Amino acid sequence: MVNAVLHALQISIFMIWEVLWPLALGFLLSAIIQTVVSKRTVARALGKPDLKGFLLACGFGAASSSCSYAAVAVARTLFRRGASFVNAIIFEFASTNLVFELGLVLLIFLGWPFVAAEFAGGLLMAVILWILFKVTLRQRMVDAARRQAERGVFGSTHEAHGEMDVSITDGPFLSRIFSPRGFTAISHAFYMDLNAIYVDLGLGFLIAGALAAWVPNSWWQAFFLTNHPTLNEFWSPLIGPVISMLSFVCSIGNVPLAVVLWNGGISFGGVISFLFADLIILPILNIYRKYYGGRTSLYLLAVSYVAMALAGFLIGGAFQLLGLAPTNHHVTIFETQPSWNYTTFLDIAFLLLMAVMAWRFIKTGGMEMLRAHSRRPEAEAELVSDPVCGMSVDPATADQRSDFGGSTYYFCSAGCKETFDKDPGKYIAQAKTAPGL
Repeated sequence: MVNAVLHALQISIFMIWEVLWPLALGFLLSAIIQTVVSKRTVARALGKPDLKGFLLACGFGAASSSCSYAAVAVARTLFRRGASFVNAIIFEFASTNLVFELGLVLLIFLGWPFVAAEFAGGLLMAVILWILFKVTLRQRMVDAARRQAERGVFGSTHEAHGEMDVSITDGPFLSRIFSPRGFTAISHAFYMDLNAIYVDLGLGFLIAGALAAWVPNSWWQAFFLTNHPTLNEFWSPLIGPVISMLSFVCSIGNVPLAVVLWNGGISFGGVISFLFADLIILPILNIYRKYYGGRTSLYLLAVSYVAMALAGFLIGGAFQLLGLAPTNHHVTIFETQPSWNYTTFLDIAFLLLMAVMAWRFIKTGGMEMLRAHSRRPEAEAELVSDPVCGMSVDPATADQRSDFGGSTYYFCSAGCKETFDKDPGKYIAQAKTAPGL
């Protein structure tokens, strides 16, 4: 028994080592984008559910955090700030299916055909979802969802991350990134993203290691009907989202599970539909219920499942016809051990960079901000917005506050208060012009 557990842990750790640098690089690029693109700008751009809004939702989503919980929270924040409901949901799906770090991890684990299918299928799924919204979504449901969203019901501890806006919008592009202020913003966005996703990542790798070590391939092959290739092609995209939904693992954490499923015989299209389905896992469906109401959450489940299964089936069929779908289900990542190769050197380099950013994060009040993020507000609390980062703050429990112009402003951390005190007029003006604030 002990040997079996150790073997599963070894597989998990070796898998993490193989994708450590791609994950760090992806989070770094996302942090840089969050530093130069304001959520207020995104909300204004996504106001109309037209073709332009759809394309912008896909683009902004692809450039955002890959954490599923954070994506759901950001979508509600955008919706409350003026984005259309359709564009907010499209943004949410793009942020978990079209992000750079997902492509890198898929490339390391499964190869380029899966990367191409994930991004092509992600766009196809977004189009299908957009069409389904156009055909089935009624204004009264949108109005009901907006009323529920405006109540600000607490859904998860990732809401503060979704509300937070660390962007720097003044000055030349390069100076915004390479200035001390830019370095602080990048380090905060990086570690806020990592804090939002590390549990799902850890669970995904641990579950994948356990399944790879303990569940024989013959069981998976029987489950996926591999002896009946035609049925396998239809069955896999249908059951893939269901497996994802019941796994409770989302974000990039479901990629290691996809590797196990592919090794066990799920079809190419089934892998893609499984990866799409991290936004309908049971905890997120419960958050939908709190954010938008029970009826809307069931509606989102139905249209999302149809879009995921159909997109997975179509993209799988298309790659089969083009001869691009791999046929060998054997995955070598389970047999790979760390060695002195480019992966090890890149991992060490990114670990050093992460250490430098961690130092900056801690020195500029990051830990205090994380504690504020994890603090659950009282049910009847009258929340206000931190004028610097946009996070909701309970005045009754806020430790940081400043008086200016006859008004009191509350902050999530000492870092935000210090930034505000340097130029109060700037942040007050920003808060007054922000939609929905």
